[in-house]
Amino acid sequence: MQMEERKFLRLNDIEAYRISFALSNRVWLAVGSWNSFARDTIGQQFVRSVDSISANIAEGFGRYGKRDKIKFFRYAQGSMYESLDWNEKAKVRQLLDIEQYESFFVELKRLPKALNGLIRYTDDMLKI
Repeated sequence: MQMEERKFLRLNDIEAYRISFALSNRVWLAVGSWNSFARDTIGQQFVRSVDSISANIAEGFGRYGKRDKIKFFRYAQGSMYESLDWNEKAKVRQLLDIEQYESFFVELKRLPKALNGLIRYTDDMLKI
């Protein structure tokens, strides 16, 4: 009789983490090409908010209790909405070309479903 091999969830198995981590690196590269005023104002805020999405997912992943995990996943949702705002401002102020803007927008709009799924999964699967 073979023992069933247990598969443990890893951070990179989480769709919301993969999407937000890749997006944060793309935003970083885009902002790096802006002039110093734009980088120091909108750019820093945009990078911080988008970096915060994957960072909060990672922190929640490392927490023990269900409520603590979900709290950080909700922080990630807040950072996602903040990032949508910075993306809009960057477009209006002509810091992003339309392709960059739309690409970032599409990825940010994928995140609510992925984050809600992660929260639901965490709530359903963990006892405490």
